Amino acid sequence: MRVLVLAVGRMKKGAEADLAARYLKRVLQAGRNIGIRDIEIVEIRESRAQDAERRKLEEAIAIANVVPDKSAIVLLDERGESISSAAFAEHLGQWRDGGQPAVAFVIGGADGLAESLHSKAKTVLSFGAATWPHQMVRIMLLEQLYRAVTILSGHPYHRE
Repeated sequence: MRVLVLAVGRMKKGAEADLAARYLKRVLQAGRNIGIRDIEIVEIRESRAQDAERRKLEEAIAIANVVPDKSAIVLLDERGESISSAAFAEHLGQWRDGGQPAVAFVIGGADGLAESLHSKAKTVLSFGAATWPHQMVRIMLLEQLYRAVTILSGHPYHRE
């Protein structure tokens, strides 16, 4: 299965980029053993439109253009469902075992995500009710992907 992280905005060089790269490397290495064959981060250019709805629409179109066919789409949104790491791993395992060719995790821009993406999403997840910068959400998502892979492979990284 292929995993995509589609993020509106770019990660600037610095400590956040280094930490994201560290978790990406870990999940790539550990994921191969359990059928995660590729993890790709795609940065979506932030729209420069004048109003928020137009920005969300333009960003949604750019996102839709890179989501592979038959992908499970998972949105990261503060209004989404907050689940445990074990439940996150269970979702990932079900998509993998169900023959899902790809899972696309979508991190929106400053204005959020267009309703057209919400209607296509299989799941909407939250890392809490707080609003997080997209760089932090990317790091937290990559860490949770790594944690999920270790849970699925029986590695002791995650402790209950």
